[in-house]
Amino acid sequence: MLDVCLLGTGGMMPLPYRWLTSLMMRYNGKSILIDCGEGTQIALKEKGWSPKPIDIICFTHYHADHISGLPGMLLTMGNAERTEPLLMIGPKGLSRVVGALRVIAPELPFEIRCVEIDENFKRFDLEGFSIEAFRVNHNVVCYGYSLVIRRAGKFQLEKVLELGIPQKYWNKLQKGAVIAEGDVVYTPDMVLGEPRKGLKVTYCTDTRPTESIVQNAKGADLLVLEGMYGEPDKLEKARENKHMTMYEAARIAVQADVPELWLTHYSPSLMHPEDFMKDVKKIFPGAIAAKDGRSVELRFEED
Repeated sequence: MLDVCLLGTGGMMPLPYRWLTSLMMRYNGKSILIDCGEGTQIALKEKGWSPKPIDIICFTHYHADHISGLPGMLLTMGNAERTEPLLMIGPKGLSRVVGALRVIAPELPFEIRCVEIDENFKRFDLEGFSIEAFRVNHNVVCYGYSLVIRRAGKFQLEKVLELGIPQKYWNKLQKGAVIAEGDVVYTPDMVLGEPRKGLKVTYCTDTRPTESIVQNAKGADLLVLEGMYGEPDKLEKARENKHMTMYEAARIAVQADVPELWLTHYSPSLMHPEDFMKDVKKIFPGAIAAKDGRSVELRFEED
């Protein structure tokens, strides 16, 4: 099961009824946060989740509304007596930006490991899942992210017994190991069935529509996209500032063939995103004008 919570849905500045955009996911004991704007700590508290077990923080880019909440978040994690290392992933310059922000959070009881991306696409294989970063089109270097959980096929006992594979190798083969015993080589496909459907969530804000979003969102169970403007007359402004309208996000969802789209990163001037959803849904019926704290538990098909 993958827990997903869109902690905040605002862009540019936090409002009394809308925190800045950030997304948190929890899977198999790991917690992943994408973006950390001002107010993210409060949104996390409102959700009832703790910042202490956050293992990874990914940054789309370094505009203040996506990273200004980091110093306070780090201090809170430190005050909670966290000692485990924290992995941070972001565009080139991450170490410099985090170092500058840590002027007001200099002493922490845990190590921070920064990994910088300078490719158009980068995949990070972690324990039980992958994070895929892909370049998008904003007025600064910016990335979208997908969290991908792949599932191997089921263990095929009858097949294993028929092949006479020693039981001492079963567990290792299920975990993907290749084992050589003399002239005989045992491979995972000898004990496993066809790969099963996993889970995938794709998150992207602050960009113009690009083919990279469409391609990287394919196969996603949930797509979270910027819908900064709903007013039809704001298209030119979206183009100038390298943002997206709700309608453009809906068209991407159609092209990517996803089942559900959550809109986020609303302009402060967009007081009631739901007012525009009738026309958005004409483009993509699975679109939702997300509000702060919107959550879902994604489950594997067999569950």
